[in-house]
Amino acid sequence: MLLFISALCALAFFLGAVALLVYGRHLRRRNLLYRLRYYQLEEVTGGGSAPLLQQLRGMLARLARPIAERGPVQALDLRMRQADIPLLGGEFLVLMGIVFLAVFLALWMLTLDSAVALLGGALGGAALWGWVLLRVQKRKNSFTEQLGDSLNTIANALRAGYSFQQAMDVVAKEMEPPISQEFTQVAREVNMSVPLDTALEAMNRRVESRDFDLVVTAVLIHREVGGNLAQILDTISDTLSERIRMKREISSLTAQGRLSATILVLMPFAIGLFLYTFKKEQIMLLFTEPVGRMALALSLVLEVIGILVIRRIVDIET
Repeated sequence: MLLFISALCALAFFLGAVALLVYGRHLRRRNLLYRLRYYQLEEVTGGGSAPLLQQLRGMLARLARPIAERGPVQALDLRMRQADIPLLGGEFLVLMGIVFLAVFLALWMLTLDSAVALLGGALGGAALWGWVLLRVQKRKNSFTEQLGDSLNTIANALRAGYSFQQAMDVVAKEMEPPISQEFTQVAREVNMSVPLDTALEAMNRRVESRDFDLVVTAVLIHREVGGNLAQILDTISDTLSERIRMKREISSLTAQGRLSATILVLMPFAIGLFLYTFKKEQIMLLFTEPVGRMALALSLVLEVIGILVIRRIVDIET
């Protein structure tokens, strides 16, 4: 009987997902601001997704329309752009809800324990958000690695007689993503009559790089007072190369401390899982007895303190 109910729930969830997918094919975006944001997303990502992925995006967009224009949801648009994920903020929130519901139903059908299912669903949503943050950080690091070469390209183009906008076009065509995507977006905005200063500042907000902030400041000052921009960019490029070299050296020197922090985080959970598997009655004392709960709370507080101290030691500003 239990197997039949589980299969029925799984079938109902599958049919519901298929129905939403088919309905998403008939999506009509009537809100002008939403349509403009979606068009910009298509331009940045290229719009070359497979038909199935396009249908899934259409389904997510349809479900996200009621919350698409809310301020906190629009703030997620920038995070999606930074992670190079072809979704808007509201669509990502809907995707997180679907992941939560899918994990919740799967664990509930396996364990019939609502608490375990709820915890698993929350962890599934948190894992999805953690994946986004990792993509954001990876893209920022890639941008920083490419910035020095792009500045050299712009400086050489300026010496060859190109304008600054033409030099940015060279970077957009010759460099690899993500820096080519960002300069392509700047060129597109300038072609749509957006002032170059505004387009560069918008790019600076997207990449959130202190190194590029220095470049934007130099370009804006040059447009006000003049000077040899190619020489300035060469100097900034040399400075960035030296900073990257120092970061790599510091990363190698602090590897042991960062590994210690990782072990400090994972070891208590690994030991708890081991005891739960082989000595369940002992580990459950931490949850059933008042003294055990106090010891568990104290250990968590001490672990957080240890992690913060180690991070403070190994986090060296460059």
